[in-house]
Amino acid sequence: MANLETQAPSENPLAHTIETASRISTCGRTSLYAAIKAGDLKARKIGRRTVILHADLRDWLASLPMREVA
Repeated sequence: MANLETQAPSENPLAHTIETASRISTCGRTSLYAAIKAGDLKARKIGRRTVILHADLRDWLASLPMREVA
């Protein structure tokens, strides 16, 4: 798997739909919408479509708590 920073622009979109963000982050749509509603994940509107900037998705994932070792 290629590093996100080294991928060609066509392989690294600037924004994702909810469906695409859900697929690439392996988080469910409900979790994404809940994070948006809570203000933890930034989203934008283009007409009726909700999009999430790639950088905002990455920042949100990085801000999630680390799993504690048992």
